[in-house]
Amino acid sequence: MRSLLATAVSNSRAADAGLFLLRAFAGLTMLQAHGLRKFPPSEQFIAGVGEMGFPAPEFFAWMASFSEVFGGTLLAIGLLTRPAAFLILCTMLVAGLIRHAPDPFNVKELAFVYAGIALLYLLYGSGRFGLDYLLFNRPGLTAQHAAAPTPGTPPV
Repeated sequence: MRSLLATAVSNSRAADAGLFLLRAFAGLTMLQAHGLRKFPPSEQFIAGVGEMGFPAPEFFAWMASFSEVFGGTLLAIGLLTRPAAFLILCTMLVAGLIRHAPDPFNVKELAFVYAGIALLYLLYGSGRFGLDYLLFNRPGLTAQHAAAPTPGTPPV
C-alpha cells in the first residue's frame, strides 16, 4: 500500500517544480471547469450516461462527478495522487473514446490531454512538492537511492 502512495522524486528541483505546476493547474482546472458543473449530477447528465450504454447510469454519473471534483482537488494538492489520477484517467478515456467518439478530434482533444496528464501522475506520483511525498516517502529517499541495490545484495 505504501508503494502505491509513495512518489518518485527527480534529482532536479526544477523538474519537480514543473511537475507541481502542471499537477496543480490540471487538478484545479479539472475541478473548476469540469467537476463543479457536474456536481451533483443533473438528471440530464445521468440520462447522457445511460445513453452511452452504462448500466446503473446514476452510479456512473456520480463516479464521473466524484472523479472530476475530488480527483481534481486531490491531484492539485498531491494527496492520494495515484488513485485520483486513475479515476481521472478512466473518466477522461470514457469522455474521449465513448462520449465524444463521433465528434471531430478537436472536440475530444481536451479529454485526451487530461488523460495523458493523469497517466503521468498515475505512473510517477505527486513528486517532491505534493502531500504524498511528505506523508508517504521515507525522508531522504530519492529515485536514485530507490534504484540503488542495498550493499551486500546481488544486483537483480
